[in-house]
Amino acid sequence: MMSSDSESIDGDSYDFRSLLSSLEIDFLIRNNGDQVKIDSLEGKKLGFYFSDKEDEICQIFTQKLVNVYKELSSKGDFEIIFASWDYSDDTFEEFFSEMPWLAIPFQLLYLEDTLDELDDFFFQERDVPRLVILDEHGMVVTDDGVSLIQKYGVDGYPFSAERFKELKEEEEKARREQTIRSILASPSSSRDFVISSDGNKVPVSKLEGKTVGLYFSLSSCKSCVDFTPKLVEVYKKLEEKGESFEIVLISLDDEEKSFKESFGGMPWLALPFKDKSCEKLARYFELSTTPTVVIIGPDGKTLQSNVAEDIEEHGIQAYPFTPQKFAELAEMEKAKEMVQTLESILVSGDLDFVIGKDGVRIPVSDLVGKNILLYFSAHHCLECHHFLPKLIESYHEIKAKDEPLEVVFISSDNDQASFDKSFSEMPWLALPFGDARKSSLSRRFKVIGIPMLVAIGSSGRTVTKEAKDLITMYRAKAYPFTEERLKEVEAEYEEMAKEWPEKVKYRWEKKRELTLMHMMHYRCDECNKYGQVWAYRCKERDIKLHPKCALEAEAKGTESESESMDEETESESMNEETKGESMDEETPNEGWVCGGDMSIGFCSSSPLSRGRQISVLFGI
Repeated sequence: MMSSDSESIDGDSYDFRSLLSSLEIDFLIRNNGDQVKIDSLEGKKLGFYFSDKEDEICQIFTQKLVNVYKELSSKGDFEIIFASWDYSDDTFEEFFSEMPWLAIPFQLLYLEDTLDELDDFFFQERDVPRLVILDEHGMVVTDDGVSLIQKYGVDGYPFSAERFKELKEEEEKARREQTIRSILASPSSSRDFVISSDGNKVPVSKLEGKTVGLYFSLSSCKSCVDFTPKLVEVYKKLEEKGESFEIVLISLDDEEKSFKESFGGMPWLALPFKDKSCEKLARYFELSTTPTVVIIGPDGKTLQSNVAEDIEEHGIQAYPFTPQKFAELAEMEKAKEMVQTLESILVSGDLDFVIGKDGVRIPVSDLVGKNILLYFSAHHCLECHHFLPKLIESYHEIKAKDEPLEVVFISSDNDQASFDKSFSEMPWLALPFGDARKSSLSRRFKVIGIPMLVAIGSSGRTVTKEAKDLITMYRAKAYPFTEERLKEVEAEYEEMAKEWPEKVKYRWEKKRELTLMHMMHYRCDECNKYGQVWAYRCKERDIKLHPKCALEAEAKGTESESESMDEETESESMNEETKGESMDEETPNEGWVCGGDMSIGFCSSSPLSRGRQISVLFGI
């Protein structure tokens, strides 16, 4: 088996036919049931695609890969082989039905751990989606084909190192020589204009010398829908002041009807619907979220990669979006934080209260002097459901010590019923559903994802915006979330780890050792419960164990080996004495289960979302 000490395997050479033959795979299949002999792929460029239908990122990337594959199919020298990570034949069949390429038959993947053998052969870290691209000679071009396909699409063909180098050089040259024309005009289609909402063509030359905002938006994106009116307000105010400023919509919509409906209510310009430049610009500016507003200066150079949050928070004050202006705003924010009080963030006009479980109004003034956690969450958020038990457990533990702590739930629910369900599970306070203060708090603390937990100290100043991670890792020990307290907790855990060996052996992985390392949160593969802070891990096989489980498992394995050796010696002795008398078969050892009783809290029965928080790249 070939392997590499580095994470990248670029440049290694593989005989894929020998690999598949060694795994007793002599044919591949198409989704119509046709079988394809391995030999027919000789001389072709290949992509080994590891994917899983249950993973949202896999679903998004698969659609992108399908489009690239179809565009390249006429060349006849590129093929993809799907190696499924699905859990059942049904999900494999459903997912494979969307794919126009080949696949390893599902029943063969789990014969003699075939998938594990493929994993080891191509890469060390388990992760999906994963695309390993081989050239026509079996040489690995890259094991990160997903990123390259996302970035370059069909332009990356023939997926050679030379081609990727060429594309990178083209990008660097484009950035050096960037102008508003090079950004918005399309030489390949002879398009040198943008359009207005009434269908008129406006020459790109009209934008030269202006500050231009490129507005990446998606009509189905709620954040975009909420942000657009704010952007319209800023745009109209700048227009009234006669500022040399323009906005160009870069729509990511798939349906023309949606594009027309959303663009029809906008007072600025746009690239035509489905113009190829839309996708290229999303790659060029490394789009990771919507809404995004990229600012291009009067000289055609990029001033800011995304000012959407700044416009949301500061409005017209953020103009002209220069580094100097943002430095001024940062100083203003710093000064504001220095005099921040609980009332300044939780009181707005007549809204000077929070509510208790029975709906009674509690004045914000009653909370002054306490440590406050602002909990941004929603009933529809799966990760919020998984985090809530940890927060409740920590809350009760802290309150049991008579600590001056209170939590205020700030809902992102879509309706009153969902809010009521969320709040009914919580033992603390809340802002009423639909409260206007929610928007200002989200802007102030830059809430871009939930759950989020902001710690406010007894003085009313912000202690940390990362309290969720601290609760996840340290539970109640993290309180009151100050840097001083965290240093104390970290020192305790570091001291604890000194008693453990750096590496341990695990009875199911005789060829590999597990290494002690920091891990924020994980599921133990021995007892199937969750842990945090420290774990013994084998990166190659992605095995993670609680320290207690790892040490007990190693001790049990050593004991079993010793017993096995003793019995083997005894058996040999008996065989000689009895000249062939047989022995009873040894009973296999049972698996060890961690009872979750470690005082340091590595084990936890609290659930954790299997999914990852993602930024949907809209096929880019």
